Amino acid sequence: MNYLAHAWLARHSDDAILGALLGDFVFGQSALADWPPAVRAEIVRHRRIDRYTDDHPAVVATRMRFGDLRRYAGIVLDVYFDHCLARDWARWDATPLDAFTGRIYRILDERRGRLPPRLAALAPRMAAHDWLGSYARRESVDAAVRGISTRLSRNGDRLVACLERLRTDEAHVQAAFAAFFPDLLRAADELRQAPPGA
Repeated sequence: MNYLAHAWLARHSDDAILGALLGDFVFGQSALADWPPAVRAEIVRHRRIDRYTDDHPAVVATRMRFGDLRRYAGIVLDVYFDHCLARDWARWDATPLDAFTGRIYRILDERRGRLPPRLAALAPRMAAHDWLGSYARRESVDAAVRGISTRLSRNGDRLVACLERLRTDEAHVQAAFAAFFPDLLRAADELRQAPPGA
């Protein structure tokens, strides 16, 4: 769900950005064979970045603060962390946010014939409504989470309930991002240097 952060961590090439976005849409080892090596390597890195994120102490502690909703909190945190990245974009990148999101939308459009069906269906809406750039606005977090809740097979209401917990604990979630994101940048660099099968 944190498409902006994954794409930004893969900004060194268009193939890498595509692979970073495909990480939530390509499943299993056998499906990797359908993609060229540069794309495949970034799909694998996406999975490793997700594991690193899920296991980071600041993220684990923040999920626990959601109590009985912690199972759904990871989705909300992914979206909120994209908001934190977009809101303070100039701190992280000299390229304007709209230029970077435009690059993402172009990549998806140019390769739409190869995209998995679910991403192929999402990509035009993502671009038309500038989902990634809109994360700079706080209200887009709630809108995105509500949208995701309608695509869950069950318990969408539990995901929406996380929004109230997020509002009451937002200062802590911002502090968790500040603690976690620099660590993620270092880990992502190390993952990029590691051989794809390592």
